[in-house]
Amino acid sequence: MDLDVPIRKIIHVDMDAFYASVEQMDNPVLKGKPIAVGGGGKRGVISAASYEARKFGVKSAMSGRLAEKLCPELIFVQHRFERYKDISKRIRAIFFDYTDLVEPLSLDEAYLDVTENKIGFPSATLIAQKIRERIHYEIGLTASAGISINKFVAKVASDYNKPNGQKTVNPEDVLEFLEALDIRKFYGVGKVTAEKMYQKGIFTGKDLKTKPLDYLEENFGKSGKYYYHVVRGIHNSPVKPNRIRKSLAAERTFSNNLSSEIFMLEKLEQIAQEVARRLENSRMSGKTVTLKIKYSDFTLQTRSKTLPYFINDKSVILDTAKDLLYQEKLKNSVRLLGISLSNLNTSKNKANLDKHDTKQTVSVQLKFDF
Repeated sequence: MDLDVPIRKIIHVDMDAFYASVEQMDNPVLKGKPIAVGGGGKRGVISAASYEARKFGVKSAMSGRLAEKLCPELIFVQHRFERYKDISKRIRAIFFDYTDLVEPLSLDEAYLDVTENKIGFPSATLIAQKIRERIHYEIGLTASAGISINKFVAKVASDYNKPNGQKTVNPEDVLEFLEALDIRKFYGVGKVTAEKMYQKGIFTGKDLKTKPLDYLEENFGKSGKYYYHVVRGIHNSPVKPNRIRKSLAAERTFSNNLSSEIFMLEKLEQIAQEVARRLENSRMSGKTVTLKIKYSDFTLQTRSKTLPYFINDKSVILDTAKDLLYQEKLKNSVRLLGISLSNLNTSKNKANLDKHDTKQTVSVQLKFDF
């Protein structure tokens, strides 16, 4: 193992039940009660649930109807995305007091590289503690954090002591930590992949580590190489302050199922308008238009078309989406339509960012203030 390669000090900060916590903070009547953001009405889908609601099994992406069955006392609250964005900006400002290497993943989570930091603290653990204290004191919300040598381990660790906690995985403990980890806890292993791994006798990181690279690539495709490396503590991706966006999308869930393409055209126009607006705000264009269709039985279908030029105009996006809609017959009535644009004109910058990646190797002999 190469001991000359510097080990990064990475923090993953994850706000606790962010949307729901903001609503409880702004409306004290909701504190301590099971609430769901979104999900109201006959066809609503939940965006976030408070910890009081999660005890009943309520979670994001669940239908409001099912959530209400699980928790009859559930209180539904409307989204207030502008408020969430405002709070997120204030949280991010705290991050920048410690480092300029901040990579937001969403409104409520981000990676920070504090290997070299603005306050000169040698301990990433203490920096994470200070950040969490400031978020609580200055904003009124709680956050959890994971601290380790790379983004993968830090993200896994941030989920360990939620809510309002943190976990540090020191360099000398990384391999042992990963070997003991349930395969479902590995970031990037979804429900379907986890079931496939179970069928092959892979239940923990230790089990995964026994599988050679060719076996993992044969059974899990391109992801096999990723699994092979992360279980050995190797994750090369640095914190990227100017994180490249891969796609931009908008979608609508309908109050009543739509059974004919004709009824969907007006909805598609509204969605295309929203995509075009977001592209203009982000100063982006893209080549690949994808139409997302969710049927009444909750099955999902996507249809894509790549154009020979970059687009951001509503009419072109809409015309392409219409072509995709009529590409084949619908399988059932439709409850949701979405349009996304990918292959964005930001992708040309990716090579410039990736070339700064450094190979990272873990040694159990390596010890320093973490």
